[in-house]
Amino acid sequence: MSLTSIDAELLRNAFLAGAHNISNNKEYINELNVFPVPDGDTGTNMTLTIMSAASEIEAVEKPTIDLLAKAISGGSLRGARGNSGVILSQLFRGFCKDVRGKETLDVNDLTAGFARAVETAYKAVMKPKEGTILTVARGMFEKAEEICDFEDDVIAFIEQVLDYGNEVLAQTPDLLPVLKEAGVVDSGGQGLVEFMRGALAGLKGEKIELIETMPSAPMRGAGLLEEIPTARPKYPMGSGNDNISTADIKFGYCTEFIIMLEKELSDKEVEDFKEYLLSIGDSLVCVADEELVKVHVHTNHPGLAFEKALTFGALTRMKIDNMREEHSERVLIEAEKQRAEEQEAAFKQMKLERKGETAKKEPVAETPKKKYGFIAVSVGDGMCEILKGMGIDHVLSGGQTMNPSTEDILFAVGAVNAENVFVFPNNKNIILAANQAASICDDKNVIVIPSKSVPQGISAMLNFMEGASVEDNTANMKEAMETVKSGEVTYAVRDTSIDGKEIKNGDIMGISDKGIDAVGSDIVAVTTELIGGMVDEDSALCTLYYGADITEEAAETLSAQLSEKYPDMEFEIHNGGQPIYYYLLSVE
Repeated sequence: MSLTSIDAELLRNAFLAGAHNISNNKEYINELNVFPVPDGDTGTNMTLTIMSAASEIEAVEKPTIDLLAKAISGGSLRGARGNSGVILSQLFRGFCKDVRGKETLDVNDLTAGFARAVETAYKAVMKPKEGTILTVARGMFEKAEEICDFEDDVIAFIEQVLDYGNEVLAQTPDLLPVLKEAGVVDSGGQGLVEFMRGALAGLKGEKIELIETMPSAPMRGAGLLEEIPTARPKYPMGSGNDNISTADIKFGYCTEFIIMLEKELSDKEVEDFKEYLLSIGDSLVCVADEELVKVHVHTNHPGLAFEKALTFGALTRMKIDNMREEHSERVLIEAEKQRAEEQEAAFKQMKLERKGETAKKEPVAETPKKKYGFIAVSVGDGMCEILKGMGIDHVLSGGQTMNPSTEDILFAVGAVNAENVFVFPNNKNIILAANQAASICDDKNVIVIPSKSVPQGISAMLNFMEGASVEDNTANMKEAMETVKSGEVTYAVRDTSIDGKEIKNGDIMGISDKGIDAVGSDIVAVTTELIGGMVDEDSALCTLYYGADITEEAAETLSAQLSEKYPDMEFEIHNGGQPIYYYLLSVE
């Protein structure tokens, strides 16, 4: 078939087909991850990111390229998870910025969009690394630029771009030695190729059905492996409670919708809109950018919320759930209540920032805004208690088992009533999403301290000084973080080879800041070997946070053994309660 231009309907079909193809191949993409750890992998993160955008464009009733560009850009930006997801969202963001305002797209428009996409994505990464999704994206653009003057058939054009993308992908192991050793291509690059392959099929009129599967990761416990879902609600789910009365549900309708803005709202208009919604309900989540507003509110009058929203633009993705009815059927149970509490706290704090004003109904006592607030990402009841005991205002559930999205981090920032909010990602795969959230937030000064582990975040927090300036505290915390050696003990979920070590599925691994330092079949032996590689003549303290699969007695026994082996060092143990990782530890 021949095709000289793409209209809005074709663009939507292509994007959805590409999104579905990533989702359908996410486990294959996950398998390409070099580190065989049981965490939120590339395929899962890219799927959650792109399906956030897909759900936005599916709701566009009368598509134009402009409306689709807004939906793709906004949906992927807020839904971005992990480094791969953030980079993918930036590729889409750049492409969408360039194609807005056009009625159709030809090969020259696509080439210009690819150029803007690559430029935007490279700028989003502080230290771009070749041999990754960035390299594959740049290769596709370079091929597009090479052939756009000679090829006007969109199908033939995309076929050649995709073929060259596959060639560049095959070369990624030559650019990153760790890929060559593991015998894999870059997983993020593979994800991008899967998207382009699906998009091409969509342009050809082929329909790629979405295979509805929940991503999962193996959890080791009591000597057995069992499958547990890694997908989670935005906020930690509590245990069910059949005794909650429907009378406790003050606002009975969970109301959600998106406003496709006719024009960008000013900061005051956004705040006034939030104030109005809070006057007729609670549990407000209202995320606005220059093109659309996403709203979630509990209210007894959904029609009033819709009418007010219609003054700003057209509505889409409107959904109303009767929470009292659903509660009696145990659909929402405690998870809905907890999510409501989190979101209500977040946005009531936002409301209180308007000096001297409260909601028209139910005045809320205004609490003074602090100069500093703190958010940390972690998982495990014990670890959360430790962080809150240190002064962390909001612990965002996530980390190794699931990377929180940009929107999750924005919600957490909204929950902290402070002028300056420090964010500790505590995982290298969350730093980009945190930076993206900081760049979007315009009503607070958000500072990301790029901690790659919980121990690093704890060390940084210990060096915060209340009377110091933002700049001095930032410098002090970053400096303190760099003096901590971090380690973690977990298990392998696939066979691979890394750093000269052959690793089999189920092996215990000790991972330091430098890489995988110890591999074996015994948790104690691997932990001891890992610590041995981290300790030097200047080491004075080792702190161990034991996970959900380790008993306090086992941790105390290990601490005693280590104290005997290193008599000049102090060893501390704490109940972290984290899943998947038997021990998180630090040496300083």
